[in-house]
Amino acid sequence: METSRLLNATPHLIRFSVVTIKRYDLSRKNPYKFIKRQTLPMKQIIALVALIPVISLAQIEPIGEPPIKAPFVKSEDSLCVNDWWNRKENPIIDLKVPRDQVVCFGIYTVHDNTLKLSAQLYPLYPNETREVRLEIQKDGKWTEIARKDVQDIGWSTTFRVENWDDTTTIPYRLLHGENASFEGSIRKNPTDQDVITLASLSCNSNKDRGLRPEYTRNINHQDPDIVFFAGDQSYDHKEHTAAWLKFGLAFREIFRHRPCVTIPDDHDIGQANLWGEDGKVSTTGAGHDGGYFFHPEYVKMVERQQTAHLPDPYDPTPIKQGIGVYFTNLILGGIDFAIIEDRKFKPGPEGRHPNKGPRPDHILDASYDPKTIDTPGLALLGERQEKFLAEWGQQKEGIAMKAVLSQTGFCGGAHLHGNVNNRLHADLDSNGWPQTARNRAIELIGKAGAVHIAGDQHIATLIQHGTKEFRDGPWAFVSPAIVNTVYGRWWWPENEKAGANPVAESPLPWTGDYLDGFGNKISMIAYANPDVVKGQLAKTISEPGGPNLADGWGIVHFKKSTQEVTFECWPRFVDVTKPGAKQFPGWPVTVKP
Repeated sequence: METSRLLNATPHLIRFSVVTIKRYDLSRKNPYKFIKRQTLPMKQIIALVALIPVISLAQIEPIGEPPIKAPFVKSEDSLCVNDWWNRKENPIIDLKVPRDQVVCFGIYTVHDNTLKLSAQLYPLYPNETREVRLEIQKDGKWTEIARKDVQDIGWSTTFRVENWDDTTTIPYRLLHGENASFEGSIRKNPTDQDVITLASLSCNSNKDRGLRPEYTRNINHQDPDIVFFAGDQSYDHKEHTAAWLKFGLAFREIFRHRPCVTIPDDHDIGQANLWGEDGKVSTTGAGHDGGYFFHPEYVKMVERQQTAHLPDPYDPTPIKQGIGVYFTNLILGGIDFAIIEDRKFKPGPEGRHPNKGPRPDHILDASYDPKTIDTPGLALLGERQEKFLAEWGQQKEGIAMKAVLSQTGFCGGAHLHGNVNNRLHADLDSNGWPQTARNRAIELIGKAGAVHIAGDQHIATLIQHGTKEFRDGPWAFVSPAIVNTVYGRWWWPENEKAGANPVAESPLPWTGDYLDGFGNKISMIAYANPDVVKGQLAKTISEPGGPNLADGWGIVHFKKSTQEVTFECWPRFVDVTKPGAKQFPGWPVTVKP
């Protein structure tokens, strides 16, 4: 048996500072036991050791100093940086896991025979290795193919493996230390399938801290080829790593065995709203003056955790403050997905127009002239992304169909915000503004023959855009919120009448052609409103059998042989494994882009 080493020992009295148990029972959540500096008689030390389930080998030594000090100045990511083990318990997640569980999850994409796979770990103690090993299984044997160190800021790392064989499914595992592992598989490219299916989700409210088993059951049963999380995977503004780990616990069984696209939105980087304005510094967490409020290294950490596993960016040139970009494309099964950043280059609304409401981004006056806020020269996607979309749209070889994935919709797709008494004529957080730049984006998506898929709005909608005329633009699907308890929205025309050319025999009363609050032409085909009780969301917590909060997920089928796209919209607590499971009224809808 190895002799325990104690600090500053004397025969009768032992004084020791912060200590760790290096040999431990792996069933313990926190084998690294923190003890305040104090003087203890030998009898108390013996009693203390007896309470710790150390079976045989024990070694007590200082935890030590964190090798990397976070540069943050506004307490960003405080639960997971510096001496994180001294933090109190938090409502998000238990970070002091058994050391055979420190690899929380892996997440990946494969494009052009290049595998990008990110490993996300729980925080590590100073005396633990930072090295993660990637192994793959072939012919029943595990073979190591790469090693990478995780970064102490964010606790993630990304493997890039070229010349990947995407013709077969290959098991993989991520290893840390002697016992920690996470296993999954890299799916083969489904080029032989006529139908390619994508699951779309966004807005993972922290008002419900559960692990979302209903999503795992339903989506795995539907077995999509790829999963897309459009943003707001975290609502814990300053604690992204802890929230990202919780997101992984909730959804990792969905992306353990299939590729997954995740892109951050405003709440992920810690703001109420985001107008990135090419990376300038914002002076408010509300974000309406444009730019990023929190430290650029925090923003870079969030984007690294959520997007490093995406295919290499089209143009990696950073923006202001050294913040990176990730807009790119991913081809899977003959479907070419453009992944864009519709917040990063958009200017803030403050000072861009005369205020027509209590906030620079909210217009309440229905009599205002929309042209007054379409200031010449304002960007939306920015020149670099417009150039990317133009080139991407012309690439046809080996491509059957196309889709654009982004954070939010290119119009005002809701009338009531937060509660049914809060009618906004226009919300500048949407991509309906600035209108000229919006029309350029819509035209680029339309010329590519693509559909648009997004999230963010807390209301599911299916819209056909118009630019010069109604219905001359692309189809756009905004999927519902995963948990819709933060800020409900409703499609509810003030006159409560259908628009021109309503959908025949639709169970929904308000379909057809409308102008949104910016004067954009939109045709509403389907929507999913929450229930209302006394002007508010029906309930603040979703639960099976409770009122309809209109939370759920979307499924998009791309049928290559007919060039048709089918949009499905599913309520959160439906059980698709049972016969008769029903979607929201008005769905599914099949279109031909």
